[in-house]
Amino acid sequence: MALDNETLDQLLETIRRFVRERLVPLEHQVAENDAIPAEIVSAMREMGLFGLSIPEEHGGLGLTMEEEVRVAFELGRTSPAFRSLIGTNNGIGSQGIVIDGTGEQKRKYLPRLASGELVGSFALTEPEAGSDAGSLRTSARRDGDFYVLNGTKRFITNAPVAGLFTVFARTDPASTDARGVSAFLVEAGTPGLSFGPPDRKMGQKGAHTCDVIFEDCRIPADAILGGREGQGFKTAMKVLDRGRLHISAVCVGASKRLIDDSLRYAAERRQFGKPIAEFQLVQAMLADSRAESYAAECMVMETARRKDAGQDVSTDAACCKMFASEMVGRVADRAVQVHGGAGYIADYGIERFYRDVRLFRIYEGTTQIQQIVIARNMVRELTQ
Repeated sequence: MALDNETLDQLLETIRRFVRERLVPLEHQVAENDAIPAEIVSAMREMGLFGLSIPEEHGGLGLTMEEEVRVAFELGRTSPAFRSLIGTNNGIGSQGIVIDGTGEQKRKYLPRLASGELVGSFALTEPEAGSDAGSLRTSARRDGDFYVLNGTKRFITNAPVAGLFTVFARTDPASTDARGVSAFLVEAGTPGLSFGPPDRKMGQKGAHTCDVIFEDCRIPADAILGGREGQGFKTAMKVLDRGRLHISAVCVGASKRLIDDSLRYAAERRQFGKPIAEFQLVQAMLADSRAESYAAECMVMETARRKDAGQDVSTDAACCKMFASEMVGRVADRAVQVHGGAGYIADYGIERFYRDVRLFRIYEGTTQIQQIVIARNMVRELTQ
């Protein structure tokens, strides 16, 4: 454990209170304004939320995987937009540098990511490439002491507010797969870097995405992550387990919030002279949601502990991501049903969560990609 039990308990209680007293009351405002208030961003910086997974020597909290998912359980109990703002700083936006960055790259960027001075952004997806990295078209051409980037990235989380982009581009134009892809650290404000208009999304208002466009964008040669070409996608693969477990934990937190809201409504809402919580078919929906949420929580905690113990958890992390993201979708659907007509009305917030959690089945690898990863690993293990 990175923290002793008392310190961890204090951190979790502080976050729990922050979510309950500061974030939950602002959910409707954030959705209406499509923006997180500046004072909340400042408070998140002061609490160290931007540096949960960044090592202490670089200014972060250096949480273990188990500790991080316990924090994510708490952050998942409110609008996903709040968690999204800090997500890339604790995920691929920093972990690629932690694992494979040069000493200079670590010194230059990790303390600023940990403090929240920089917001990180992960630029992989393109108009014609998402899960299929072999189809990446963004190019990085070596020109003396520089690389010249050209291409467009799509649906890039935090792009409008980011200060640092981890950009995947093809450095070997003859390659047709991920082996010719490298990762670059590109700072906002670099000439040739521009943005498309903010995306209008189904949910998760307050979490911003847009296109990131590179037009003859010249960056120093030492901006290549790890100092070597052809390592970019390998670096991304190394941090996937952590990202999948983090998102799985957020799904668990969101499911608990939905269950709590549904149970409270069912206990107060009366039909035929008694609370609807006494109706067996309503009880069945509540029970199914509780059981599935608990199952996902156990999966995530066990897999996080085994990751901390140094075990290979790639298959099980994919299982967690697949099950937890599908689970929270079912829980959200039941929550709308328990609320009846009220669940379809914006004032109750249930319909907002219903839309918000839909994204969890898509990013960090779709459910279908998780299925492929799991099955391929199973076959590979059989033949070893």
